[in-house]
Amino acid sequence: MDIGVVLQCTPPASRVIELARVAETHGFSHVWTFDSHLLWQEPYVIYSQILAATRKVIVGPMVTNPATRDPTVTASTLATLNDMFGNRTICGIGRGDSAMRALGRKPTTLATLRASVEVIRELGNGGSARIGDTEVRFPWAADSRLEVWVAGYGPRALELTGQVADGFILQLADPDITAWTIAKVRAAAEAAGRDPLSVTICVAAPAYVTDGSAQASAHARDQCRWFGGMVGNHVADIVAKYGADGDIPAALTDYIAGRQGYDYNQHGRAGNTHADFVPDEIVDRFCLIGTPDEQLARLWELDKLGVDQFAVYLQHDAKTATLDAYGEQILPRLHQPVTATRVAGDS
Repeated sequence: MDIGVVLQCTPPASRVIELARVAETHGFSHVWTFDSHLLWQEPYVIYSQILAATRKVIVGPMVTNPATRDPTVTASTLATLNDMFGNRTICGIGRGDSAMRALGRKPTTLATLRASVEVIRELGNGGSARIGDTEVRFPWAADSRLEVWVAGYGPRALELTGQVADGFILQLADPDITAWTIAKVRAAAEAAGRDPLSVTICVAAPAYVTDGSAQASAHARDQCRWFGGMVGNHVADIVAKYGADGDIPAALTDYIAGRQGYDYNQHGRAGNTHADFVPDEIVDRFCLIGTPDEQLARLWELDKLGVDQFAVYLQHDAKTATLDAYGEQILPRLHQPVTATRVAGDS
């Protein structure tokens, strides 16, 4: 399993670049960023500086969308970075949440998302794509290589992911929900004539390493509670479409009953006021909170489910400490040989 990190492009950009550099020194494989140009600084400008300051990490949005970013422009930007820095970009994409709603607009349709995946992948891999009646290509991008991973929760989004995406991004780390979504994605891939195992699985969630004390755990939960609010905002759309009794795990839908609304001005921010409805149980299930041993136990559990990458959301007050803890106490032990003791979560 790879370990990535997800950053916000909060000023100053130099801090984002430094966190990316530190992540690489600790063995993180990917550096992702949010992509909401009204809420934070422009990520694609910052990617160029991250790539220049590092040697191996792969960078990209988690996630962009087909509306605020024209798919041909997204493909051109990432293919240009590939030409400059040697095929070190990736594209995470969804229908658009914060980037669209901050503009007072709705997310795009799944049909638009599907078309954008195909355009970005074809152009980003040196091929041609059809835009309406026009066939386009980048004559300078023959050597570019670019994977497109789709983020989603609902049944139709999971089906689309299995049919067309190179990878699947699930933004929560609950093992039961992870297993359900992976099964949906792989079944759709198989039905579409694809190898189900060819779809890379990425789970992304906050991680906060503690000493195991009750006080430290309570503080960590408060720092990560925003994530349950963010997920709940996505889930509310799914419940509105499919109903609470549809083919969606109750573990994903039940907790939003107390949700009152969502303030995008506080999106992804620790201590925000719209996540008070999120109980500690959900924070513990959706996020990784605890000692290095407890973090490893969850990572090994996700690994057994088929997760290829865990991406650490770093939106809390222990950014550097989390990177250091992962680099020094978790990553060196993550790939130990599988044993009964290890699977049980013992060191």
